[in-house]
Amino acid sequence: MKALRRPWFETRPIDDGRFFDEAPVRLVARLAIARPAEAVWADLTGEGTLDWCRILDAITWTSERPFGVGTTREVRALRGAVGFRERYFRWEEGRRKSFTVLQATAPLARAFAEDYLVEPAADGRPSCVFTWTIAYEPSAAGRPGEPVNRRLLSSLFKDTRKHYDATWLR
Repeated sequence: MKALRRPWFETRPIDDGRFFDEAPVRLVARLAIARPAEAVWADLTGEGTLDWCRILDAITWTSERPFGVGTTREVRALRGAVGFRERYFRWEEGRRKSFTVLQATAPLARAFAEDYLVEPAADGRPSCVFTWTIAYEPSAAGRPGEPVNRRLLSSLFKDTRKHYDATWLR
């Protein structure tokens, strides 16, 4: 049996960090993680990245290493119900990366981006602070499901906190 083919819907690409301050919807998690920043960065850029998040089925890097600005990946989520094609517009090796969703199999957002910032703990201990920002502009089709979308996206933060046995920061 052939797999169903889904259409891909274009989103407005984001190409700078201002969107993280200006987006209509912003979700931010700050986590204190008792692991070195280098180890957390390696988890976030390795094979199987975010495989601890329940709503994510697979993340496939579609660019060759070394990664940087322009790196792409595809994501399958919610048991294959949705897919995303992403491109990184910021990559500061070992510290920060930001991507925009270029296409999605559901027209729920007009624009969507995420930012990952990993900073060594200020006290010099082998720990770090991970700040994860999700920012988006819902589409007309996505607005009715906004409470559910927020809950689903927030589960990424909760699963990551649990994976690292991290502490929420304000």
